[in-house]
Amino acid sequence: MPLALLALAIGAFGIGTTEFVIMGLLPEVAGDFGVSIPTAGLLVTGYALGVVLGAPLMTVLGTKVPRKRMLMLLMGLFIAGNLLSAVAPAFAVMLIGRVVASLAHGAFFGIGSVVAAELVAPHKRAGAIAMMFTGLTVANVIGVPLGTLIGQHVGWRITFAIVAGLGVLGLAGIAKLVPEMPRPEGVRLRHELAAFKNAQVLLAMAMTVLGFGGVFAAITYIAPMMTHIAGFADGSVTWLLVLFGLGMVGGNLVGGRFADRALMPMLYVSLGALAVVLALFTVTAHNKVAAAVTIALIGALGFATVPPLQKRVLDQAHGAPTLASAVNIGAFNLGNALSAWLGGLVISAGFGYTAPNWVGAVLAAGALVLAVVSAALERRQAAHGTALASGVPAEQRTPVHH
Repeated sequence: MPLALLALAIGAFGIGTTEFVIMGLLPEVAGDFGVSIPTAGLLVTGYALGVVLGAPLMTVLGTKVPRKRMLMLLMGLFIAGNLLSAVAPAFAVMLIGRVVASLAHGAFFGIGSVVAAELVAPHKRAGAIAMMFTGLTVANVIGVPLGTLIGQHVGWRITFAIVAGLGVLGLAGIAKLVPEMPRPEGVRLRHELAAFKNAQVLLAMAMTVLGFGGVFAAITYIAPMMTHIAGFADGSVTWLLVLFGLGMVGGNLVGGRFADRALMPMLYVSLGALAVVLALFTVTAHNKVAAAVTIALIGALGFATVPPLQKRVLDQAHGAPTLASAVNIGAFNLGNALSAWLGGLVISAGFGYTAPNWVGAVLAAGALVLAVVSAALERRQAAHGTALASGVPAEQRTPVHH
C-alpha cells in the first residue's frame, strides 16, 4: 500500500477522535460553560448535522480544485474548528467550532476514498479505502479513550488542542506524500449530480443509512444498557467501547479484503449476521461476558460493511464519483442520527434499555433486503444489455450502464 494512504489514515484518525471524544467529555464541558448535559449534547448533534450538510456542500465547492489541494484545505478547516473549540470563551463559540470542524468530515472521507482507490490497482481498491478508514476505527480504540482521559484529568481544552495538532500532522503528511491528482478532464458538477439518477447509487446510500444505523441504535444507549441491564460499573463503559473499537478495526480490514474479491456476498454476510447479532443482544445484554463479546461483534460486523458500501458507490458513480462518495459519508451520520432517535423513542415508550437492539436488527435486515434488491436489479440490467447486444443492430442499441 502506498505511503500516501498513511497520511490519509492520520487525517482520518484525527477526525474520528474529534467526532467521538466529545461524548466522554460532556460533563466537563457542561460544567465549565454552566449549561445542562442535554444542552452540551448539542455539540454531538451539531457535529452530525454539519457532516450531513457539509459533505455535499464542501465537495461541490471543491469541484474545480485538484483533489490533493482540496484535502489540504479540508484539513485546514478541521484544524481551525478544533482550535476554536479549544479556546472557546463561551458555549456558543465552541458549538461553532464543532460545526466548522464537521464541515471537513464528509468531504475528507468522500474525496479521500476516491484518492485512495486511484492510488492502487482496481482489484485492491476496497482494501485501500479500508486502509484509510483504519484511522477512523483506531481512533475509537486509542484516540477517544486517551482523549477522554486527558480531558478528564488535564482539561478538555487540551484534548481539542491535541486533536488540532493531529490535523497539522495529517496536513503535512498529505502535502508530502499524496501525489498531485488533477480532476479528470471534462467532469463538471452536472456530471457529479447525474450520479444520483442512478438507482444503484441511491440503493447503496440507503444501505449505508440502514446498515450503520443498526449499529448506532444499540451503541448510542450502550452506557445505560450495560450499567442497568448487564450490571457493569459506570467505569467499565470505557473499556467496553474499546472492545467495540477493536471490533471496528478488525471488521474494517476484513470487509476491505473480501469486498475486493466478492463485494455483494460480503454485504449479504455482514448485514445478515449484523441483524442476527443485534437481535441476540436483547438476550446477551443480561450477561456480562456475553454482552462484551456481542459488543465486539457489532463493531466488527457493522464496520465490515463500510469498505464494500463505499466501493459500491464509487463503482456505480464511475466517471464522476466524488460527490456521491462524500454524500455516502453523510449517509453514515444520517443513519446514526435516525437510529439514535428511534432508539430513544422505544425507550421512552417503556420497552426498556434493550429495545433499541430490536430497532437496530430491523434496520440491518432492511439494509440486507436492499442489497438483495440491488443485486437482482443489476442482474436484470446485465441480462437486458446482453439481449440488446445479441438481437439489436449496433446503431439502434441504447447504452446500459452498470
